[in-house]
Amino acid sequence: MKTAIWLYLFLFLAVFDLHAQYPILTPFAISLGAAPTFIGWMMGIYSLTHLPGNLIAGTQIDKHGSRRYIVFSLLGAGLILLLQAYVQTPWQLLALRSISGFVLAFLSPACLALLAQLSSDPVKQGKYMSGHGVVHTLASVVSPAAGAIIVGSMGFSATFSGLGYLLILTGVIAFMTMPRGIIKQHERVTEPAKPDVSPADATSAFLPVSWRYFALPLVIACAQGILFFELPLRGGGHSSIMSTGLLFSIISIGALFTLSMLFLNRYSPKLRLVAGVLLMSLCFFVMAAIPQIPLSTVLFVLGMSKGIIFPAMATLFIRLSGGSKLGRIFSLQSIATSIGSFIGPITAGQLRVGLSPYFIAFLLLMIGMLLLPYYTTRREASLSDPKSILN
Repeated sequence: MKTAIWLYLFLFLAVFDLHAQYPILTPFAISLGAAPTFIGWMMGIYSLTHLPGNLIAGTQIDKHGSRRYIVFSLLGAGLILLLQAYVQTPWQLLALRSISGFVLAFLSPACLALLAQLSSDPVKQGKYMSGHGVVHTLASVVSPAAGAIIVGSMGFSATFSGLGYLLILTGVIAFMTMPRGIIKQHERVTEPAKPDVSPADATSAFLPVSWRYFALPLVIACAQGILFFELPLRGGGHSSIMSTGLLFSIISIGALFTLSMLFLNRYSPKLRLVAGVLLMSLCFFVMAAIPQIPLSTVLFVLGMSKGIIFPAMATLFIRLSGGSKLGRIFSLQSIATSIGSFIGPITAGQLRVGLSPYFIAFLLLMIGMLLLPYYTTRREASLSDPKSILN
């Protein structure tokens, strides 16, 4: 439990640091002379460079543990932010964002794998994942508005420098406090017995669960990328940084609202996942087709859907994997997320004049729901508990 508390602290600081940039980056890029199309590529390239990091993280986290990769991500991202405070052209910002994407690719799968491996009990694993969601959401509630306030009082350069030093300090604390070898020790004690599978099932060694499950994080990230691109550019890009930061905070407050509904954990993670994605897709449809509804209300409901989706998705992947190869599982999820985050803002930047990007997000989410397997394979049934449909 002590390790989980330390990890939650590191996650809070890291998420606070990163989410504080959401309302800042687009106005900063515009101040450097970047056009909306270039901004879309800048946001997309950050996610594209996640891919090589995700591919490396998949096997290396399972082999070496999470500690070194968490420390590397925090220190590397902090140093990049310090450099970002001194950029003078959009192309310099693009280069630093691409490097930052690679460095931070290790953080999410390493943290999720470590949390999942702290216990072999599915109930405790679910609690750890819910705790991850709560910490992530608490940080993202205050960070966008805080980032906007800091920029208003200190300017872009001082804000990036301050956020960079915060990440470096977090990395140093993680290096000094996180125990060594905890994952390997835990795996020796709690590694689950391998179920009997057919030769056909054995061919899925690299891809532990059906690829169709990874379509959902891809389309969800694509939809979120569209949203993160569009919100700062509403009103022709003249909306204030503060108002944009408050809108991002409203999304996080909505997520915190549903994360506090602990009774939702009684239901099947697949059922929760479908319900959350359906709710999110309806929010994007409303933003595209019914603009009369206040944006803050729609974003609050959209945040509620996120609070349902992400803990359910993490729990579902843990159950489908049977508790093994968690580094690879969460790395594949991060790869799908990176691809979606790359496609989303670029698509919005190219098509926003002729077609509402919010409607594109709605269509993608609906397609992702249709691709989700609604049946249980023999391998999935042997790895998860087929009797606990509502657990």
